[in-house]
Amino acid sequence: MSYMDRVILHSDINACYASVELLFQPELRGRPVAVGGDEERRHGIVLAKTEEAKRAGVKTGMTLWQARSLCPELVVVPPHFDRYIHYSREVQRIYSEYTDRREPFGIDESWLDITGCLRAGEGERAAREIGARVKRELGLTVSVGVSWNKVFAKLGSDYKKPDPVTVFTPENYRDKVWPLPASDLLGVGRATERKLALRGIRTIGDIAAAPPSMLRGFLGKWGLILHDFAAGYDSSPVARAGDEAVIKSIGNSTTTPRDLCCDEDAGIVYWMLCESVAERMRESGFLCRGVQVHIRDNELASFERQLKLESPTCLASTLHEAAMRLLRENWDWHKPLRSIGVRATDLLPASTPVQCSIFEDSERQEKRERLERSVDDLRRRFGHYCVGRAVCVSDPTLRNISPKDEHVIHPVGYFKAV
Repeated sequence: MSYMDRVILHSDINACYASVELLFQPELRGRPVAVGGDEERRHGIVLAKTEEAKRAGVKTGMTLWQARSLCPELVVVPPHFDRYIHYSREVQRIYSEYTDRREPFGIDESWLDITGCLRAGEGERAAREIGARVKRELGLTVSVGVSWNKVFAKLGSDYKKPDPVTVFTPENYRDKVWPLPASDLLGVGRATERKLALRGIRTIGDIAAAPPSMLRGFLGKWGLILHDFAAGYDSSPVARAGDEAVIKSIGNSTTTPRDLCCDEDAGIVYWMLCESVAERMRESGFLCRGVQVHIRDNELASFERQLKLESPTCLASTLHEAAMRLLRENWDWHKPLRSIGVRATDLLPASTPVQCSIFEDSERQEKRERLERSVDDLRRRFGHYCVGRAVCVSDPTLRNISPKDEHVIHPVGYFKAV
């Protein structure tokens, strides 16, 4: 069977967080509502919004003060992640009656491969049936895209909202998909969109028509992947329910209680983030061969940088050294920083043999690892704040961050291999 004979659905719970909140506060229906973070902890951004708020110009990721300036009547409610997880599982229960090939993409989206599933039957009919059941049984709505590949199915679920079914076929995708903006394609972020636009590539059809060698020239291997996506060549499978996702990186980021103004400020926060990442690596049995940092300034401009380590590690001290090196090489403190993050990349099992170097003190490295594992044990027994680095005590505003407890880290599972 050709991959173009597949029937793939992508189902997206419309405005998931906001829709769930309205189930508990039905008196807010019809009003502009946003689910927002904790403003006192400077996490005050829009996490989700209703259609009424969207029509007023409110966007996900916008600060709450910006949202209120656009929509003074906006009602902001706090998030309840336990509720969202519960309803996500209930939606998955409905999906499970159609296929065991269900691949979540975040808490509110899933791909479903219903190829050959007699219970599901034809794709568009199954999509409408699923949407009707979600609405009837849970009070939520879903947008569903139907296609022969995951990329176009996801594009279909974003095509019209809320509550429609959109079908992209080998016969109609040139007319329906190719005129869409390049930014609508999975994998085209703001930076990639700018690079494409500089070369006159503004639509998905332009990406498909561009010579792959040209795309690779300024986007690297990712350019070839985007060309395949735009041309409909995606043949990536939908994971079977229960398949373990491939963990490619482990990271933490945080919006800090105050702006960071110098290396010393950033160093304190990076210690806490690096300790969290290193502890997770040790718990999961990984070493990393690379480190990546994410930096966002107080005007919300951001960038990422990464480097390859000389040898694999699970030590917070090594991660911190690499993170600070990346920061110093790429940031001159012309603006304060609002949030920073660090990620351990290129993971491999901790059991992997590691080549010793004559330039490193292996005994010292072993002592550091034993020390950090002892700290892990203490924190598991007595809580995160029972022990900490002296440098982190120097600033009472920044020291009370516990990234491991406050942030959920998800594995990267879309591509099994690139």
